[in-house]
Amino acid sequence: MDDPISSLVQMKKAILEESPRLSEEDTFRFACGKNSACFTQCCGDVNIALTPYDVLRLRKRLGISSGEFLDRYTVIPFSRKQKFPIVLLKMQDNERKSCFFVGEEGCTIYEDRPWACRMYPIGMASPGAEDQDKFFFVIREDLCEGHGQGTKWSIASWMKDQGVHEYDTLGEEFKEITLHPFFQQDQTLKPAQMDMLFMVLYDLDKFRRFVFESTFLDKFNLPESEIEAAKSDDVELLRLGFRWLKFSLFGEPALEIKDHVRQRIEQEAADG
Repeated sequence: MDDPISSLVQMKKAILEESPRLSEEDTFRFACGKNSACFTQCCGDVNIALTPYDVLRLRKRLGISSGEFLDRYTVIPFSRKQKFPIVLLKMQDNERKSCFFVGEEGCTIYEDRPWACRMYPIGMASPGAEDQDKFFFVIREDLCEGHGQGTKWSIASWMKDQGVHEYDTLGEEFKEITLHPFFQQDQTLKPAQMDMLFMVLYDLDKFRRFVFESTFLDKFNLPESEIEAAKSDDVELLRLGFRWLKFSLFGEPALEIKDHVRQRIEQEAADG
């Protein structure tokens, strides 16, 4: 994958400028399966950007830590123009550059496959501007022979059939971070802030240690039920992380500081 960030930026630009904008009610005809001559051909030499929920599901499916998953199965490209970290699914070092999780019978982690794989051949774009809503588009590639075949789907029925909605729930919270006005106004994060953003979004085990093995809980008013849920439920921990990022990076009142901490901060400010 040559210069994946540039490829993703160019693809997004082309989509926003050229793709017909579809709604959930629009329809398409598509079929994919073992009987297709192109079966699994789309599962290689491709840039698949992983969401935080993708990483959560995949590392849990594999029974490994988030850090081990990131080391073994992802690529983390870097560009000076990059506003926030991007995690891509790593391809194998073979002629086909195939996905680590594709076999002769298809996807070996199908129930926990990433959002982008679930949506294919449908894509979704979020322009980011306040006056522009998200829209859908059909991805057409020469290698895919499934277009115009099999069942007629609405985009809404396709997403329901593919189990997308569970991913979209956390995906919307993720987009509140990546499409935040902070980034739209071309502001940049400091290296330490970028590291924190990466930890919360992708290295959830490391974030858990940060929450429960530091002074984090001494500083914020959190209901005991929320604390207990975050200990055992990765989704609840990730949601706490989203709130922490809004508080720490963007200055939003997403978390409530304890009184003694607030008083200390005010005293330090008064003392100069």
